[in-house]
Amino acid sequence: MTPEAPITQDVLTLPRKLPEGGPVNLIGLTREQLRDALIAAGTPDRQAKMRVGQIWQWIYHWGVRDFAQMTNLAKDYRALLAAHFTVALPEVVTRQVSADGTRKYLLRIAGGHEVETVYIPEENRGTLCISSQVGCTLTCSFCHTGTQKLVRNLTAGEIVGQVMVARDDLGEWPVPGAPKEETRLVSNVVLMGMGEPLYNFENVRDAMRVVMDGEGISLSRRRITLSTSGVVPEIARTAEEIGCLLAVSFHATTDEVRDRLVPINKRWNIETLLTALRDYPRLSNSERITFEYVMLKGVNDSDADARRLVKLIAGIPAKINLIPFNEWPGSPYERSDWERIEAFADIVYKAGYASPIRTPRGEDIMAACGQLKSATERARREKVALNP
Repeated sequence: MTPEAPITQDVLTLPRKLPEGGPVNLIGLTREQLRDALIAAGTPDRQAKMRVGQIWQWIYHWGVRDFAQMTNLAKDYRALLAAHFTVALPEVVTRQVSADGTRKYLLRIAGGHEVETVYIPEENRGTLCISSQVGCTLTCSFCHTGTQKLVRNLTAGEIVGQVMVARDDLGEWPVPGAPKEETRLVSNVVLMGMGEPLYNFENVRDAMRVVMDGEGISLSRRRITLSTSGVVPEIARTAEEIGCLLAVSFHATTDEVRDRLVPINKRWNIETLLTALRDYPRLSNSERITFEYVMLKGVNDSDADARRLVKLIAGIPAKINLIPFNEWPGSPYERSDWERIEAFADIVYKAGYASPIRTPRGEDIMAACGQLKSATERARREKVALNP
């Protein structure tokens, strides 16, 4: 903690124009956006960079939400902040804990919309699966989330807010004066929740810049994985402007099957997608692309599919995550038999690719891969069905 800054004659200037509609939420603003907002509220230009650093550390390192607690800021400056700004997170509507320790949060955001976020504890790490949209525009036929139509994109603040909500629940913010705790409960973030991140690129990019900032939440870019179904024009941009790891929801080895499973394939087919991945700017043996492949009985799980898969991705530093299908009510698919999944994995492994089989987590609370869909949306549909 630094001592309280002295009050000077020019500590405040007349406010410039701020957005209308109430206090501005500071969560999710990049450093540049925060600087502009502070200047617009009356912070002198020459003090703005220092104030950004101070406020940033309070919010993202210490987890402080009350301006009155930001004690290295002068009291009148704290009052100015409170008059113009807020530090607000999504509201936790429900919190479910699976038998395996997985936590699923149903979060309410502006407009009364709701999204789901999942925390998956593992040995020596913890992965937070966050959402980028309310609903999804892709309608992948095996994915429960895809049956909920797109409502809107999440803001950068709503994306960052999911990380902060999880850290709140896990008690992960540091305590002033306490010994430094090196173990990170939220050690990894995956953009694999509701929505297609690359259809909300700017907000996802700005949110990840906040999460990766070394003076705040401070997650390494190599601890963040963005999963896309194949929005080809934004793939190179992801490497250049975010720099995180990339995962691709692949799921099929022919255009005929992928058109059915992942309809975006009709716009950017397998060949077009793989060409973009081969040109991925950060591609190397140390930063491989992850190919996600959900195992669907009798659809994409044959030995021929496995051999086609390794032929298709030849030359791309990659690993293949094999995902046992997580069934949901009304699903048109079944999970591949375990023996079939292992046989598929063996072919991929012998071709020289890591082929881990993902252990299903949180199935008892509908928190597993492909199962996310807000509870209120389910209830609404059920009510309509009962009262047409």
